[in-house]
Amino acid sequence: MTRIPDPAGFRPDRRSFLTGSLALVVAASLPLGSRMARAAAAGPFAPNAFIRISEDGRIVLIMRDVEMGQGIWTGASMLMAEELDVGLDQVEPDFAPPDDKLYANPLLGQQATGGSTSIRADWEGLRKPAAIARRALVEAAAREWKVAPADCTVERGVVRHAASGRSASYGSLVALAATSPLPQDAPLKDRKDWKLIGTSQKRVDTRHKVDGGATYGIDVKLPGMKIALLARCPVLGGKLVSVDEASALKVKGAHAVLKLEDAVAVVGDHYWAAKQGLDALAAKWDLGPNARLTQADIVRGHEEASKGEGVVARQEGDPDAAIAGAAKKLSAVYQLPFLAHATMEPANCTVHVTPDGVEVWCGTQVPTRAQAAAAEATGQPVEKVRLHNHLIGGGFGRRLEWEYVGIAAAFAKQVDYPLKVVWSREEDIQHDRFRPYYYDRLSAGLDADGRITGWTHKVTGSSVMARWAPPGMRENGIDPDAVECAEETPYDLGPVRVSWVRHEPPGVVTAWWRGVGPAHNVFVVESFIDELAHAAGKDPVAFRRGLLEKNPRARAALDLAAKEAGWGTPLPANTGRGIMVQHAFGSFLAVVCEAEMSGSNIQLKRLVAAMDCGQAVNPDSVRAQIEGGLVFGLTAALYGEITLDEGRVEQTNFDTYQILRMNEVPPIEVHLVESSESPGGLGETGTAAAFPAIANAVFAASGKRLRKLPLNLDKASSG
Repeated sequence: MTRIPDPAGFRPDRRSFLTGSLALVVAASLPLGSRMARAAAAGPFAPNAFIRISEDGRIVLIMRDVEMGQGIWTGASMLMAEELDVGLDQVEPDFAPPDDKLYANPLLGQQATGGSTSIRADWEGLRKPAAIARRALVEAAAREWKVAPADCTVERGVVRHAASGRSASYGSLVALAATSPLPQDAPLKDRKDWKLIGTSQKRVDTRHKVDGGATYGIDVKLPGMKIALLARCPVLGGKLVSVDEASALKVKGAHAVLKLEDAVAVVGDHYWAAKQGLDALAAKWDLGPNARLTQADIVRGHEEASKGEGVVARQEGDPDAAIAGAAKKLSAVYQLPFLAHATMEPANCTVHVTPDGVEVWCGTQVPTRAQAAAAEATGQPVEKVRLHNHLIGGGFGRRLEWEYVGIAAAFAKQVDYPLKVVWSREEDIQHDRFRPYYYDRLSAGLDADGRITGWTHKVTGSSVMARWAPPGMRENGIDPDAVECAEETPYDLGPVRVSWVRHEPPGVVTAWWRGVGPAHNVFVVESFIDELAHAAGKDPVAFRRGLLEKNPRARAALDLAAKEAGWGTPLPANTGRGIMVQHAFGSFLAVVCEAEMSGSNIQLKRLVAAMDCGQAVNPDSVRAQIEGGLVFGLTAALYGEITLDEGRVEQTNFDTYQILRMNEVPPIEVHLVESSESPGGLGETGTAAAFPAIANAVFAASGKRLRKLPLNLDKASSG
């Protein structure tokens, strides 16, 4: 049985690696493999995975990537188990400690889980060290038996020599293997010899999530621990003025009132005592410079900024001249709102500050940044901060932020007991770091035969990259995330110009949100492609096929989705099909959405997806990821919007920041394209695809074009 071990478990160091007295640890590294890695390589590149095999036979995979529901612990364990020739049930995944030198994701240049990069980074980054470990163990057995390694076989971690009848478990070979030099390399298995990769496997973490054994950050319990509930200034940039501390402490079970410059917390024996104390606190705030900020101000700022020329990300030919001479010209403005992450598990962090150091318990996608935040808040050196990472109840980019760890540590510094700081749902939504607001202008021309003659796309929005990873910005000032899937589309568009205007709105901090740049740009590009198909008088599938002659993988995904969805077959009245195709996160995806209109109400009837993600490691996980991503994206497309008034976020909980209900989710079919290509990303692909699929379906059903999210038929454009 696979278990979820204590995150304070194995911590490899150089001495234990060299002596091998307890375990054989194998590390392997790969060169930086992407533009993002080269640009963001502010920190050193280090081995990206570790394997520990104990003398008792325990096999531990030290996971750089955090498990937040995406199934990465299962996929990574499958990759390691495949090359190590052990069963998936023999592998125990464990959290890696914060260490950019040892555990940096080679595609991100630092220890982080995000960008749908985990399996892409692990494809060779885990298989290669596992193959080397297997070879080392087999060679150790062969030396002991004085036989050729090639004459030995392995099954479920047992090395056998058929001719002599000898066998030895991996655990019994650890000491021998650790005292010999590691092989410099080892061949990976041929695809025909795979036993795990490409098969559907049950999740290694499911049992403990069902029986309650899995521990999330919010589940942490420590001796003497107390609970703090916080309130932050409702307007970004404001400060705390005063509180009614006496009234708060009259609440039974309330113990202390803790203050920061822009936040206050009440400490209680339990959550309810802390909440009642906070309600009685009557905090007063200096709302600061953003007190009069409105949503109209923000939209107007983006609109004005979008009139600037911007920085050119891609220029081929003279699209302006091509459009000017076109038989038909189209222009459009698309807008996407701020979005909250609204994870099932709200922000939380437990911190214990002692004279000897700091201990932190939380779920984070960026362990080293979380550790550094705690160190800065408490004034302790980083090496005295011990971080215990946990399973995450939904990340979606929220746990790529680390400010909540610093806030919790700053409060915990004021007491001498372990303090769990919890964000209420209202605090979590209203003080989230939001997906940027985008304002895009597009123009294109069509010739007399309905072919695209030129294309321009100007993106206007804030830059997450500039704040989060400044080295990732290009020398010309372009944020590569802001133009991803706009700069390069699957299509042959002729003369093209894609540009970006950076505009930082006041009153909010913007951050990564599931799907990042593609979730914005795929909606805009695929919606405008649909507009052009309509203007050309062509079927949307046929129109796209004509633009994909140089992109066979995208075209194959498009054809498969259309076929499985029954594209072109009759539909009931007021019902339409919308289609989209994308190349994002290294994968190709096409989705058909069927939607029925009842007045201005949109009813989802069916979704059909065709995914080419290269080699699927765990096909069941692929389907689950696409399904989950589509539902997440449909939620945002129909309901997702964060707005501000008088500097305050207007949405507070799931009554005002609505989530797609179970009865609203349509049947979803996911069809996989058989492929031997290296794996692409999964976690964010479905989210990006959902927006244009449903918008194009609404147009097909109603004849109204929706260029602004969330979808509101009353504000749509006709024709």
